[in-house]
Amino acid sequence: MPEFRKDPLFDRWVVIAPERANRPFEILDATVSQSTFDDPFAEGNESATPSEVLAYRNAGSTANGPGWRVRIVPNQFPAVDRNGGLGTHSDGLNLTVEAWGVHDVIVECPHCESNLSHLSVENVREVFLAYRDRMLDLKGDPRIAHISIFKNQGQSAGASVRHSHSQLIATPIVPPLIQEELSRALDHYEKTSQSIYQKIIEDELRIGARVVLATDHFVAICPFASRFSFETWIIPQRSNSHYFQLTPIEVDDLGTVVKTILCKLELACDNPPYNLAIHTAPVRAEDHPSFSWHLEILPRISGIAGFEWGAGIHINSMPPEQAAATLRSTACDHMIEK
Repeated sequence: MPEFRKDPLFDRWVVIAPERANRPFEILDATVSQSTFDDPFAEGNESATPSEVLAYRNAGSTANGPGWRVRIVPNQFPAVDRNGGLGTHSDGLNLTVEAWGVHDVIVECPHCESNLSHLSVENVREVFLAYRDRMLDLKGDPRIAHISIFKNQGQSAGASVRHSHSQLIATPIVPPLIQEELSRALDHYEKTSQSIYQKIIEDELRIGARVVLATDHFVAICPFASRFSFETWIIPQRSNSHYFQLTPIEVDDLGTVVKTILCKLELACDNPPYNLAIHTAPVRAEDHPSFSWHLEILPRISGIAGFEWGAGIHINSMPPEQAAATLRSTACDHMIEK
């Protein structure tokens, strides 16, 4: 059974999940060709995964068989365990909580494709719709406090399976990073009566240097204090705290924006590994004008080294103004229409 353990010095949680060591690492096996490796996520191999919990299917197809476009299944090697409890144990300063939760895999396409940017716009849109719909499914469980959705693209970003996929982890605790964001956003709102995210949008559109693109619904920027080269945030124009509040029109636009950014990164940075994460409010938190969900794309072009780990301060050799200018000038229309 995995465990949440709380660090008494830094007031942060870690997950101890020995079962994760058993997950496959076929992405690391250079001797297996892309065309012949046994893909558990491919259409026709549905029996290689647990039963689906959500799928977008073609008319006439049946659950757990071929005919799907996006499919969500429980992770076979979960970091958290839905079969566990919420028991706690303390030993001096050390606090342990059973790591109950939900860990899903979102299989983003039925065919063997390793990169989200290569999927059609319609396919990418359905991936982001699946995120929303699965969140709506889970938010009614009173044990769930927060739902994290993330994607690891490439070996150095933590991916272990080639087939394009992302993950969802729902937990009974709110991650410290989200707690800190909520607190700082509320502090800014109480001082200024304005959402800090809307202020960021206002300032970045006025300055222009760090804007990658803007639509009716979203603004994509390379943030002022970027931690990573070509780090990109996508912030909604309509401020709302929860990702699951997205309208269908906003989901469609988000899919187009994400595909555009990923295509630009692929061309400008030679297909870099990256992490993608959605920051959203706790499930049962009321919608509040101080906080807005947003999406972060973190390319892994250079590694995290001693100063970052020892001091907690990132060193970024690519100014965000230069990164944004490069991405703006990178034409990718020929990839968007695919």
